Amino acid sequence: MQATSPAGSTLAYSLVPVPLFRLDLAVWVLRRRAENLIDRWDGRSYRRVLALEGGAVDVAVTQIGPPEAPRLRVVVAGERIGADTRPAVTAALERLLGLRIDLTEFERFAAPDIHLGPLARRFRGMKPPRFPTLFECLVNAIVCQQVTLTLGIRLLGRLAELYGLEAKGGADQARAFPRPEDLAGRTPEELRLQGISRQKARALIDLASAVAEGRLDLERLAAEPDDFVVDRLCRLRGVGRWTAEYVLLRGLGRLHIFPGDDVGAQNNLKRWLETQAPLDYEGVDRALAPWRPYAGLIYFHLLLDRLAATGAITVGDRAGA
Repeated sequence: MQATSPAGSTLAYSLVPVPLFRLDLAVWVLRRRAENLIDRWDGRSYRRVLALEGGAVDVAVTQIGPPEAPRLRVVVAGERIGADTRPAVTAALERLLGLRIDLTEFERFAAPDIHLGPLARRFRGMKPPRFPTLFECLVNAIVCQQVTLTLGIRLLGRLAELYGLEAKGGADQARAFPRPEDLAGRTPEELRLQGISRQKARALIDLASAVAEGRLDLERLAAEPDDFVVDRLCRLRGVGRWTAEYVLLRGLGRLHIFPGDDVGAQNNLKRWLETQAPLDYEGVDRALAPWRPYAGLIYFHLLLDRLAATGAITVGDRAGA
């Protein structure tokens, strides 16, 4: 269904995720902190501005079916909505919210395990998210290096507010995540004014310029093995092992990857395993050995566990139920 108003056009349709599915849990794994201005959540609807070929659109997603028989209502608003809008939005949402991922095998694997079983049952319906582009994933990782996640999320919001496309005709003034061409012409001094270090600013501008000018095709990495991806990414300015593994998990959906250098994830793992021993990169690898095929899913489940412990989410909520 498509309608036109003086402010622009709207498109409404439904999506059916692979069950089980809980929109609230998927969104919180994606947004990570309440300060996230790009992936917005009001307790019922998920909203994000997407930069498409014809311009930016504001997308709102609401779950209207229970986790066991999920159905999502999608409403898209923008100045230019055409025949290619729905498939582009759907592709982005399937990636962002993990709509087509079937976790049946994971649930079977986890069920009898005394450690993993309770964790998996507690967050049933969570689907692993992915950033819509590897460029966005890399920018997220670079900005969040060596700062608190809360600060990193705030800095990313500033970049969107300053340089992202606005969805004219949308419900509010939210903006899309900046495209490569939105950041390529910036100067390190300009980004420094937003609280981003000079080293990170140079890395972001180099990355954006390489992608915008066609010298770097990040999406081609999707067909490459893990070691190749890590090696290729680590040749980029400002990218090390943690950033590369972050991209493997959150950008390419490699669900066996647990970014072992992630200090927050190390602490989450320690709490879950109830161990006082410090966990370095090798220690994380040893600790996850019994569950290695699903290490990335454990990473996401432990993030939700931590968010629940801080009161950011209520596990008893059943979106759409």
